[in-house]
Amino acid sequence: MCCLGVNHRTAPVAVRERFAVPKRCLEQQNAALAALTCVQECVLLSTCNRTELYFWSPQPQLARREILRFFLGSVATQEHAQLSACFYEFSGAEALRHLARVAAGLDSMVVGETEIFGQIKDAYRAAVQASSTATFANRTFQRIFSIGKKVRTDTRITSGPTSVGAAAVLLAERTLGALSGANVLIVGAGDIARSTAQSLHSRGAEGIFVANRSYDRAVELAERVGGRVIRFSEWVPYLEKIDIVIVSTASPVYVVSPAVLRGTQQTRVGRPLFLIDLSVPRNVDPLCSQVEGVHVYDIDTMQDMASASLYARKAEVERAESIITAWLAENARDLLFRDAPEYVAQDGVSPDFSARC
Repeated sequence: MCCLGVNHRTAPVAVRERFAVPKRCLEQQNAALAALTCVQECVLLSTCNRTELYFWSPQPQLARREILRFFLGSVATQEHAQLSACFYEFSGAEALRHLARVAAGLDSMVVGETEIFGQIKDAYRAAVQASSTATFANRTFQRIFSIGKKVRTDTRITSGPTSVGAAAVLLAERTLGALSGANVLIVGAGDIARSTAQSLHSRGAEGIFVANRSYDRAVELAERVGGRVIRFSEWVPYLEKIDIVIVSTASPVYVVSPAVLRGTQQTRVGRPLFLIDLSVPRNVDPLCSQVEGVHVYDIDTMQDMASASLYARKAEVERAESIITAWLAENARDLLFRDAPEYVAQDGVSPDFSARC
């Protein structure tokens, strides 16, 4: 078992976004990676903080070179060395430990975040649908789901803010103070947008507006948090009354540009506008920060929140690490060296998706 990837520790968002894979493309990318000569099984995980491939190969070093070429395929040759240096590699027990730490939320930007567990399940489902998993990947991920749950059950690692969305809300509070009188626009209705909206609601925000390309999903989210819906094609004029815009969509291009904001700021009579971009790839053009009165924060800004979160959870992190170490001692040899037992589906994650949970 090996892992090759790039994450928030090794690369800024400007680099990570170049390797991000949309959820809708995971199955296709798993199939393409599994077709590489030296890759027998693989599972591709891509979130706002990481793109990682877990793979099994009889020739791991050759496979590593193939996979790296795959990731760098659309990158200009002169950038290869610089971007290659952002990738890390784990093999054997260390790859297994890394995956367990990711599943437990220990390797996240916000320590203890809960979204990553569902993202790993989604990644595994996509790999199964792409037929890029077999004996080794199936049994490994099944046990990874178990250790991820155990860490969260046996520790208080999830106490306090445990998502990028919650960290964004804390940033909003630092910026504006109490949110009760602020108007916040959420552009997007995916997982991060939902957790952000729920955090805003729980912190007392009353003026919550939601815009999304799928109007029905925007309505669903707005109803959940007592907000109002704005059609995606009509949200720009609303900026006149908005204090904070939180953007989290799956768009591969910028949805907020300096040209739009220059016109908006002229009607805001000197009021500042705060943009928090939680998308990877980024949805807010970084040049927006050059517009007078506009302040732009991207997902890497959450690193400050993450540092405070890590300090507050230090004792729980140590307990979680000990649990993973004990789990590795019990499972590593069986997972890495022995013939695999017959795969039995658990936790609602099964190679047969004719009846999903």
